[in-house]
Amino acid sequence: MSLRETDEILDAELVGEGELVPLPEEAGRPLVGAHTVLFPGEEIPTSHDPRTTYTERDLYVSEETAKAIREAKDEGSPQRRTAMGLFEVWCAKQGRVSEPCTTATYTEYGRHLMARGLKVTTIRHYMSLIRTSMPPGKKPDNSLFLLLLTHYRKKNKRALRRKEAFPITLPYLVPMMEKAEAADRPIGWRDSAMFAFGYRFLGRSVEDVDLELEDVTILDDRVLVWLAEDKTHKGEEQTLVLHDRPDLNLVFRLRRWVGYLAEQGITTGPMFREVLRSGKVASPETRARRGATKRGAHLRPQTVNERVKLWFSGAGLKTDGRPVSSHSLRAGGATDLGMNGATDEELEEAGRWKKGSRIPRERYVRPTKDANRDPSSKVPVHDPTAPVQE
Repeated sequence: MSLRETDEILDAELVGEGELVPLPEEAGRPLVGAHTVLFPGEEIPTSHDPRTTYTERDLYVSEETAKAIREAKDEGSPQRRTAMGLFEVWCAKQGRVSEPCTTATYTEYGRHLMARGLKVTTIRHYMSLIRTSMPPGKKPDNSLFLLLLTHYRKKNKRALRRKEAFPITLPYLVPMMEKAEAADRPIGWRDSAMFAFGYRFLGRSVEDVDLELEDVTILDDRVLVWLAEDKTHKGEEQTLVLHDRPDLNLVFRLRRWVGYLAEQGITTGPMFREVLRSGKVASPETRARRGATKRGAHLRPQTVNERVKLWFSGAGLKTDGRPVSSHSLRAGGATDLGMNGATDEELEEAGRWKKGSRIPRERYVRPTKDANRDPSSKVPVHDPTAPVQE
């Protein structure tokens, strides 16, 4: 008897010549799959095998574990929550199930993002976040989506364009911090400390707002920052030394903000927090009443983004067309280092990029140097009174 790929295999056992015959009912159902590996002499496991007999105890997790899983899912990453939130809204409008979604729904949403003319990197990033958010074993097949994305990339050259954040270097950063402090209010103290720290720390905005007071030690001339891990160094703790400088006044600005927190009895937990109109720091209960339950007392990364834009504009600063964002602090610190002689290794270490990464040089240093380079300046300015050379 030959076996075609389309034939359905019922409960059966192998006999001579590779034929399949039905197993007697009492033999139990074979528990094998495409990836089952058996050693010579081992029997094919069946549903009657005592080694595969499960009870309810094997299926349930404890209430404590269930609570921890729910909290981990609720917290997640800001980008993943955003991607899933937009996907869920779209699915609701389309009458589709968002979680776990089908391969057809996943593919259709990918085409929807392409129809909006988004960048290839943005589409790929969002779709990856959505796929990894699905329950284990229920992730959609992404092969059709990737096929569409390849075609989209070829037909839409503008979708490949990457628009980098405008680098907030010291000539821009200092006026922003001074403007934030001009009213001498707690929210300005927080923002100026957050900007000085973000520039010197060279961190991503989510890393800035995730820091706890217990992770930071402020000395007279430097700040020590302990990191359990970061995006590049998973499971690898680090202690960073951030030396102060007169134009940044990192120690003073952080001490003023941390001291203000201590006056309100806050000596542990998130270092950067929401400040109310009254000047008081918002409690987790206050934030919860307004529905801000995802991050507790931690600021949202989007808040850093909003405050950077506010004070950049408030200081009367202009860009060269590139957008200003919270990432501009990281870009500014990297640009200042690269433009002032920092080696590739020093840049990688300062920003905690992977060893050999081309990002700091190609994204932050080279564009600035290229913008200032003008080969046409070698050509003398035309003088209409000068005789024409033949």
